[in-house]
Amino acid sequence: MSDNRWSANRRTFVKTAGASGVVGLAGCTGGGGSGDGGSGSDGGTAGDTESTPTAQFILNPAEADVEIERQYQPMFEYLESEVDVEIEPDRAESYTATLQAMRNDQGEIADISPSAVIAGEDILDIVGIRIAYGAAQYFSTTTTTPDSGIESLTDLEGELIYMGDILSVSGTLVPLTMLQDAGLDIGNAPDGDAEAFDAEYSDHTTAREQMVQRDDVMAATTGAFSSAPYVPQEQFEEMSQDFVDISAEYEGAGDQIEESGTELQLLAVSDPIPRAPLVTRSNWDNSVKGEIEEAILNVSEDDLSHGEDYEGEPLWFTGVEEGTIEDYEMIRTVLDELGLEFEDLA
Repeated sequence: MSDNRWSANRRTFVKTAGASGVVGLAGCTGGGGSGDGGSGSDGGTAGDTESTPTAQFILNPAEADVEIERQYQPMFEYLESEVDVEIEPDRAESYTATLQAMRNDQGEIADISPSAVIAGEDILDIVGIRIAYGAAQYFSTTTTTPDSGIESLTDLEGELIYMGDILSVSGTLVPLTMLQDAGLDIGNAPDGDAEAFDAEYSDHTTAREQMVQRDDVMAATTGAFSSAPYVPQEQFEEMSQDFVDISAEYEGAGDQIEESGTELQLLAVSDPIPRAPLVTRSNWDNSVKGEIEEAILNVSEDDLSHGEDYEGEPLWFTGVEEGTIEDYEMIRTVLDELGLEFEDLA
């Protein structure tokens, strides 16, 4: 196959995934629909120009079992207390759908994947990088079950691996580069078939659970936030000093093994990855945009905390530090290494 045809096939796939992904965007939880008076391209309400402007906040959960609108409620309340704005949350079905919503003026603020930052750098402004317990970086892991017989990445040749969303940096893109560096032929993955192994794609929770539940799944590639609670802490100590020194997940590694009855075996840990940013839409023309961006950068851990009666998943980050596209050059390198081109995503 020629290089030109290779690139064209990749662009066509991602374009198609983007178009279908936007269908998965949930309806506006507030009044009118997106782009129809609820949250148009200027982020303001229809009708009375003196009414409180609205801002659609697009959310994309990395883990299927998280009620992300409830999880983010402290952030919404904080922004509405700091800025004269009404936040309207919308849950997207995938990383691709999140980017498509922003590209199609269906959102003003987004919780977005690092890979989508590179894909959407022409239409997104990075507000800041989220911090989790003092760390603005996180890690990808590849894990297996203790009885799988898999001892290294090279043992995964010919096996089935469960991965994250195809645009997930820690669930798919970085793990693919690690598998490639280990000598496995990744073929056209993630938007086609790998040559040396089979792959299925979903979210981090599903990937981990499918590996545990299915005898045919030999490994899962996920963010450490999903795998670390099931991996004995000493395995991280043996494999990655960076993880020990930097990761917010190191302290709680292995904590869920006894309660869940599930233990995972660590096969690989990535280099540090810049955490996902919060972004705004570049062409959002409303005076509250700058105020919201300033408020996001000033948010504190207390602002992001739920009340004592809250029983759901807490918000995973504790603050936001200023960031730019340069912070995500590592992601661009990963995309280049995989031969992925997103500039035609529309």
